Amino acid sequence: MFGGMETLTSEQAAPPGVDITRPSIARVYDYYLGGKDNFEVDRQAAQMALRVTPDGPEAGRACRAFLRRSVRYLAAEAGIRQFLDLGSGLPTQGNVHEIAHEVDPDARVVYVDNDPMALTHGRALLADARTTTVVGADARQPEELLAQLHDRNLIDFDRPVGLLLLAILHHLHDDDDPAGVARRLVAALPAGSYLAISHFHDPGDAQPEVSQRAREVEKVFNETLGTGRWRTREEIMGFFGGLELLPPGLVPLAEWRPDSEKISPQTATYHTIVGGVARKS
Repeated sequence: MFGGMETLTSEQAAPPGVDITRPSIARVYDYYLGGKDNFEVDRQAAQMALRVTPDGPEAGRACRAFLRRSVRYLAAEAGIRQFLDLGSGLPTQGNVHEIAHEVDPDARVVYVDNDPMALTHGRALLADARTTTVVGADARQPEELLAQLHDRNLIDFDRPVGLLLLAILHHLHDDDDPAGVARRLVAALPAGSYLAISHFHDPGDAQPEVSQRAREVEKVFNETLGTGRWRTREEIMGFFGGLELLPPGLVPLAEWRPDSEKISPQTATYHTIVGGVARKS
């Protein structure tokens, strides 16, 4: 963790509003990344998933590496100076604001989450921050989120925005209308904005063994966490709408503009999570 922020390492340390009887997506993800901000119920849920897909931690690291590369690209090459990160989760190594501020210390970052623990940690970490804010909101209610962003002047909607929907849309059920959520958020952004998405992927008949494993893990996730959807390439592409998808397109995370970061062979071949970045022209 950063900024001298204390970690919550026991059930007794749980902040108000945190339910330690039910696993949390943010805390399970934290466990996969080797963090300490999780409880026994989260570790049990994670271990159940690991029995089916033992490379779960590799998936977590691949997601984090994709976040770093995509944000670095948007800040350094696309000139984006404000970022909206939905489902930001618990703070960990290489947060969006840290990456963006390497390029421009004045870059603005708004984190959005509805997990009480993620909000508590994020606000503690950013208590003295000048350009970074943590907002409590539900991604399934984009109109309420946009109203809050407008009312608090957190995002300048006259200037391009980097919208990050990383590892969140696959935690929205089909009846939550994830495509509608993405479409409404993108509609609020000006031309020149970008959308980055990472998502659980079911390759179907192209890779039947991987597809079978994806369905097995999906079943475990929904039984333990109540959420988790492995979608086809066509379904994920639909979230980009009519945006201009940047090369190399929608690909396994390690294949999206790889840099000099050391990537393990397991991460490099991890194909059940894909990602891409698109521009609103």
